[in-house]
Amino acid sequence: MANAEGPQIQIESRKDRAVDPVEHRSKWQCLICLILAATLWIFGIASPVSAAPLTIESLQQRIEQPVRREGQLTLDLRRLTLDLRDENKDFRERFYALVQTQLQRESAPVGLDLSYSTVLGDLNLQRLGLSPSFYGDQPGNSSEKSLEDLPGERRPLSDVATEQLNRDRNRLIQLGRLSQSLLLQTPSASQKIGLFPGPLKLVQTRVTGQLLASDTYFLNTVDAQQAIFAQAADWSGARFMRPVQFINSQFQQGSQFRNALFFERTRFNQTRFDGDNSFQNTEFRASAYFNQARFDGTANFSRTAWQNNVDFAQAQFVEPAAFAKAQFGQALFLNEAQFKAPVSFRLAQFSQPVNLRGATIQAQVDFGDARFSPSAYLNAADLEFNPESAQILGTPGQIGQAFSVPTLTGNETVLRNLVRNFRQAEQIADANQVEYTAERLRLKRLTQQIIGVNVNTASALTLTQLGLSPRQVESLLQSRAQQPFLDSADLLQLEVMDLATYVKIRDRIFTSTSLSVEQRLAAVCRWLGLSLLLLLSRYGTSVGLVFGVGLVAIALYGVMFWAIDRYRRRIPIPIIPPLNETICIGVSFVGLTTLGLSSLYRSAERPWLTLMCLGLIALPTPLVLLIWIYRRGRYHDLMDVSYFVQDGSARQIRLLIARLPVIPQFPFYRDRYTYLPVDRRWNWLNYYDFSLNNWFRFGFNDTRLRDQSVPGLITTLVWYQWALGVLYIALLLWTLSRTIPGLNLLLYF
Repeated sequence: MANAEGPQIQIESRKDRAVDPVEHRSKWQCLICLILAATLWIFGIASPVSAAPLTIESLQQRIEQPVRREGQLTLDLRRLTLDLRDENKDFRERFYALVQTQLQRESAPVGLDLSYSTVLGDLNLQRLGLSPSFYGDQPGNSSEKSLEDLPGERRPLSDVATEQLNRDRNRLIQLGRLSQSLLLQTPSASQKIGLFPGPLKLVQTRVTGQLLASDTYFLNTVDAQQAIFAQAADWSGARFMRPVQFINSQFQQGSQFRNALFFERTRFNQTRFDGDNSFQNTEFRASAYFNQARFDGTANFSRTAWQNNVDFAQAQFVEPAAFAKAQFGQALFLNEAQFKAPVSFRLAQFSQPVNLRGATIQAQVDFGDARFSPSAYLNAADLEFNPESAQILGTPGQIGQAFSVPTLTGNETVLRNLVRNFRQAEQIADANQVEYTAERLRLKRLTQQIIGVNVNTASALTLTQLGLSPRQVESLLQSRAQQPFLDSADLLQLEVMDLATYVKIRDRIFTSTSLSVEQRLAAVCRWLGLSLLLLLSRYGTSVGLVFGVGLVAIALYGVMFWAIDRYRRRIPIPIIPPLNETICIGVSFVGLTTLGLSSLYRSAERPWLTLMCLGLIALPTPLVLLIWIYRRGRYHDLMDVSYFVQDGSARQIRLLIARLPVIPQFPFYRDRYTYLPVDRRWNWLNYYDFSLNNWFRFGFNDTRLRDQSVPGLITTLVWYQWALGVLYIALLLWTLSRTIPGLNLLLYF
């Protein structure tokens, strides 16, 4: 029997051992979970599963034993549950009374730490801290103590805060009097300003009711990282004297920061606003950070004053946002921000650049009547914008000048979409301005290709002369040997390349394959043509500039034709104009030139460069021909009559698009064309008319050059001006068609 039972027992023990690995694995899983939970608890990543309820006894014990954190006495109410609901009214009143007494009793400011706690019901911060009287001019309040009556350490206000407090007191006094005079408020009602002298910590605090902190001065830091406000949070009129942190907090209902004032750095990083929030009339005197914040409700930043940088990078606006009449004293960062609903910047003031790099616009953005200082612009690099589903609005003729991108590479689609956007809105001037910006960048790129350094083919010596260190040159050569650079910005991927060096050399380098001689010549030709279009017409966007150039050219060539026709020789028989005609032509030349130059200087971006370009085109060849004419002298037939003739068969305003500058050789036309009447006092007007015909293809009389006894140099000068006139009229018609909607239909059909 013993032997029979032995194997059976062994079999059972083996079965038991077969189950052991499962149980062993379960124990290890439980142990790992406990270790993770302990780690999260130690580092404060997770809030406690349950918080002990706060009682009057425990509250009194903590009040009697404040702790010192970071050199500051603090009332420690962490990891507790505070029941401040209406059904627990007795505890709520005792809580506020005891805490307020403690905060006022100490000789130095005492902080309040509610981190990792849960507040059931409303949390009223107005009832905590100091409450100085500000109705000192009312009866019965003359004996109340003011802030200046407190001991030295009990007066933590700085001069700036004291001045602000006095302004707020006077403002509330005036509002109270106005309310009483209009019977809007009973005489017994009063408005209070609360002073919270110590630091306030709400790290991972959850408030299930409302948070009331309006008209409260927070004289120390406010730290509300990862706090959750389940109901409305009212911070209206609050004054924050020290840094404020709402990092990764959540406002599940509406939040009010109207008329608030932040004296130092403010952080709302990764904060979530589930309900409507208002920062209307709020003032930020230091940097404000809203990067990665999410606005699921309407965001009202109207009339907000930002005296320093404000960062909305990667922020998401799901519902409409308003920045109307806001003032931005420094840069506004909207990098990679997402606008899924309309956003308004109407009447906003920008003193520094607005960075929209990588931002996404899916609705309407309105910059109507916004004001940009000379140093402010909209950086639209890598802007995600589809004009078919979104829209950018602004003041016609101004908003297009505000957009800017650093380089054309990678931003051609952005600029093209902006042009389409403004053309769909019938803002032709803004569309042309954006296109002008694009062509300027194209000219810059051509310049780099012609005279710049190609980092894909440049030698080590050339790269060193460019300003790179030997280590940077070596790293660049090794990198391009593996793969050529596609864009100059790829240099920043090199570990040894710093941003300062890249900014210094980026305008002198380019990346491409080696250019042949033919390609370089083609690039030079494109550069010359594009330069002329930009200088003489702002790439077809400025009618005033084109007309200014035309007036200067008409006056210049009119005087030239008058000189070669009326001042021919002094010997043997003088053929010169009378003095009164010389005075008339001189005065008219000065007048026309002044009008043309005034229009040119108002319209051109670089007036002197435009004037130099015009001079290089219009002056060298005519001057050479004039010098040659007067050095050779003129001895030919018909010396006593004018070189120019006019059609005497009709006197009318004419469009002379297809007309040539020389009279036809058919004898019948000589009967129709008569020589200019040089004996008339007003004859000098005919020379301007001839110049007008050649440039604008428009005139009062069909004035041409005669076909008999004319020196070839004079004919060359006339044909030269006529050839320039063909190019000019094409430029004028192209500019008119781009600047006046619908005119291109008239021109083409």
